[in-house]
Amino acid sequence: MDAQEPASRDNEAQAAIDAFLATQAHERRASPHTLNAYRRDLALLLVLSGVDSLAALKALAAPAIRRCAMQMHGRGRSPRSIARTLSAWRSFYRWLGRDGQLPLNPCIGVRPPKRQGDLPKTLSVEQAAALFDQETPVSDHDNVLEVRDRAMFELFYSSGLRLAELVSLDCDAGLDLSAGEVTVTGKRNKTRLIPVGAKAQTALQIWLARRSELADAGEMALFVSQRGRRISPRMVELRLVRCAQRLGINIHPHMLRHSFASHMLQSSGDLRAVQEMLGHASISTTQVYTHLDFQHLSKVYDAAHPRARKK
Repeated sequence: MDAQEPASRDNEAQAAIDAFLATQAHERRASPHTLNAYRRDLALLLVLSGVDSLAALKALAAPAIRRCAMQMHGRGRSPRSIARTLSAWRSFYRWLGRDGQLPLNPCIGVRPPKRQGDLPKTLSVEQAAALFDQETPVSDHDNVLEVRDRAMFELFYSSGLRLAELVSLDCDAGLDLSAGEVTVTGKRNKTRLIPVGAKAQTALQIWLARRSELADAGEMALFVSQRGRRISPRMVELRLVRCAQRLGINIHPHMLRHSFASHMLQSSGDLRAVQEMLGHASISTTQVYTHLDFQHLSKVYDAAHPRARKK
């Protein structure tokens, strides 16, 4: 019997994790991406803490959680990544304590290493223009993928979409070119309406005229792969990297969303409007782009002001 107890305890701990994830999906409407991240974070907690039972998990104290955070730091995890993992652990322990059986959340007060200049990376306005204004023939069948890519990336940048929102769009729902709008459902099933710029509208019209060359019959996805099915997030990433390499630009998909936010703030200064278009639940999340905007203004000042230039 004793030899079987560890496996039983493992099952109990895993059952608790599964129940927590089910609660996040049902009550908080967490996205599949968020749930997968939570699952990885909680599996990491088991590994780093060395515990093998639910009782042992409940018995962990703040010093043990702090040691786990230090281990993550020692393995090269960024402060942002550690902060996100600690947040997942904190939520899990908060859930465990709902029945009153957990007197104290051990993650309370445990802080990640201090972040140093981890502002999101963006393209400059000039880089964005160069990326999207590359010449792409539209008459040759072999270039239909380039036509699709231009439409994808123009919409991505024009409306500040998340990657998951972009690939989930359908032809018959969400996109209204006549009104210049796109409706997407983001995190926690929140729906928002976002403008689509003129260049993105033009690129999308060209793509829709040729979409049937790739799409399978009955496929409703707006953007499809060469196989005719809905394009995957990974393929969007690979195509964007390929496009940017021609200009010597290092890029990842979320940089287009970051660039949208930063450029909108530079032009409008309307933080609330940008928050609404990005679909941020808290304006504090959007405020990071004000730091980027200030960083841009500081560079302009340093280059232009006669008392700022170094001799």
